[in-house]
Amino acid sequence: MTDLKSSVTDETTGQTPGKRDRLITAACQLLHEQGVDTTTLGDIAQLADVPPGNVYYYFKTKDDIIEAVVQLHLQTIRATLASIEADHRTPKGRLKSLVKILAEQRDLIAAYGCPQGSLCSELNKRDPGSDHIAAELIRVPLAWVEDQFRLMGRRDAYDLAVTLIAAYQGTALLSNTLSDPTLMIREARRLTRWIDSLSAP
Repeated sequence: MTDLKSSVTDETTGQTPGKRDRLITAACQLLHEQGVDTTTLGDIAQLADVPPGNVYYYFKTKDDIIEAVVQLHLQTIRATLASIEADHRTPKGRLKSLVKILAEQRDLIAAYGCPQGSLCSELNKRDPGSDHIAAELIRVPLAWVEDQFRLMGRRDAYDLAVTLIAAYQGTALLSNTLSDPTLMIREARRLTRWIDSLSAP
């Protein structure tokens, strides 16, 4: 849903993050750019500028660092949604703001796909049918979008939320497959018009 910065410097404090934080940030970037199966702990250590042997002090297995990546994504999603709520008073305004934020990720998505959607898809393939932790990366924004439609008085709030999230994920897939970031802009405009057209039944 949102980009995770891979800078080695904390922009708020100006300090270099600790090794564990650098490893998680590096893992976020590499899992998105290279994929779960292709990325090794050595790759993560190299990007994080951490000696390879030190990785095991913080994360015993690759699955442990993947779980930390999912948690960081969730933290970022929740922070983004909280910021939208603070900045916009109406549910329509919030939904349109979310669509705008998603469209702003168009170049990243065209290059590598949706960070959260791609991760969910890959992890589901590793353990088909299981209720893996990455599913929360879809459930959290889906529930938030549903809440906004419900605040608009829509009894079909869940169906509308599925439509919006599915439109974003589908367009992200097309944008990545066709290497065309403009698809995200076009879909954002369409979704904005769609949201404006909705009223309480």
